[in-house]
Amino acid sequence: MTLPDTASPQSDALDDVGLRRVVTVLSTVQIVSWGCLYYAFAALQSSITADTGWSAMAVTGAFSVSQLVAGGIGLWVGRHLDEFGPRRVMTGASLLALPGLSMVALAADLTVFYAGWVVTGAAMAGTLYPPAFAALTHWGGVRRVRALTTLTLVAGLASTVFAPLASVLDDLLGWRQAYLVLLAGLVVITVPLHWWGLDHPWRAAGRGTLSARPAPAVPTTVRSAPFVRLALANALVALAVFAVVINLVPMLVEQGMSRNAAALALGLGGVGQVAGRLAYARFASRTSVTSRAVLVVGAVAVATAALALAPPSAGLLVGIGMLLGLARGVYTLVQATAVTDRWGPGAYGTLNGILTAPALLASAIAPFAGAALAAGLGSYSAAFLVLAVVAGAAALLMLGATPRAAAGSGGG
Repeated sequence: MTLPDTASPQSDALDDVGLRRVVTVLSTVQIVSWGCLYYAFAALQSSITADTGWSAMAVTGAFSVSQLVAGGIGLWVGRHLDEFGPRRVMTGASLLALPGLSMVALAADLTVFYAGWVVTGAAMAGTLYPPAFAALTHWGGVRRVRALTTLTLVAGLASTVFAPLASVLDDLLGWRQAYLVLLAGLVVITVPLHWWGLDHPWRAAGRGTLSARPAPAVPTTVRSAPFVRLALANALVALAVFAVVINLVPMLVEQGMSRNAAALALGLGGVGQVAGRLAYARFASRTSVTSRAVLVVGAVAVATAALALAPPSAGLLVGIGMLLGLARGVYTLVQATAVTDRWGPGAYGTLNGILTAPALLASAIAPFAGAALAAGLGSYSAAFLVLAVVAGAAALLMLGATPRAAAGSGGG
């Protein structure tokens, strides 16, 4: 279900040409940003640990810190987007990735390594999905779901491209040089595209920018029971999903796969994400806001449990990983449209920033939590089984995470 979005004469919704341009720009920068800032770490973390002698928990803890920073700064980013648009914040965040990843790559000790991830976390807050979703929700108008689907289809290939690429660069150059090569591509591509590709007019939320429907009262909305349940459910899903993603390579290595094969398996999960997003429009048209959230999060729980319980067969594990990727792919769009499906597009940046902050904090804890669970329980398979239970709890919370006015409606 998507709430009405009747464009006003003052709407900033772009025409077909303008919207295609923005979708192309954001799709390009998302695949590069996710690949360099996020998925490269999943492929390189084992090499970082082996090369430096730092423990796996210390290394994943640094990455967790970056997610904590992204969650905190994301609140400011959301308010800034509603007021000023994405151009300045996304360009500035892309530039911030330069010192951040440079410090990570050149760190001689854990202090510098952690400092690098703090700066990189700030860059993530302004370059990954939330600001891109805000831009397309604002400029897409009634075509926002199609625009969001296209964006996430392309960005879903980030792991498919960059996890194997990072692994190959690691073999050829070492993990430090691999990060520097990726950083060069990140800055060359994302900075100019953000600055010159996002230069369309932007009027602040609440001034006739998005629709004839008035923006919701933010304090009232965020204190409502459905919003609180939705935020908690999203946080639990993020904890389960990102703990699995970041720890999938060591889990598959534990099952007998080589590191390169495991990195390829992680990349193939991106193919599953793309497949899921291709089917999203039809799926959304046949389900209500509540039912599709419950079904998708339930599928994440089942696929995660299947990874934990499957026999050590490479083909089977890869296949289950792709199914989990499919569920993750659909969930990204469920999350991207969560605010507009329930409360309309007004004040999207602010509401989405508040909604996603707990999920970003959970994703920050996730890499460390996955590694800690594996260490405490004696295997990654046991850890994945616990994470499946966490996702199952999120599916139950989704049953009460929709306002009564939107609960029974379907459509995308």
